[in-house]
Amino acid sequence: MKRARVIATHRTPDRPAVRVATGDRVTLGERDTDWPHFVWATLASGLGGWIPAAMFDAERGAATALDDYDTRELDAEAGETLVLHHEMADWWWAENVLGKAGWVPARNLELIDER
Repeated sequence: MKRARVIATHRTPDRPAVRVATGDRVTLGERDTDWPHFVWATLASGLGGWIPAAMFDAERGAATALDDYDTRELDAEAGETLVLHHEMADWWWAENVLGKAGWVPARNLELIDER
């Protein structure tokens, strides 16, 4: 299991997390300028969020989710140690010592060499 030290504090955005399941239909909009691997995806309910474009069968407009994805992010304090589960589009799905999990940008983390 990989671990990382948080080198820059990360705060979750002030919007609800969005979840898509394999086969869900969404509408894709613009790409994120800071995170070009991400596209704004709007669900039928009207909720939207930034999701890796690789999760969909189209680049823009009507699209279908190819896999499950949750946009939940994790608040992380500089100096904190996290367990890393998997990486996607320069973000890590991470877990803190309290068992809370979510996405944290890779640029905010320093991998710990555990040899």
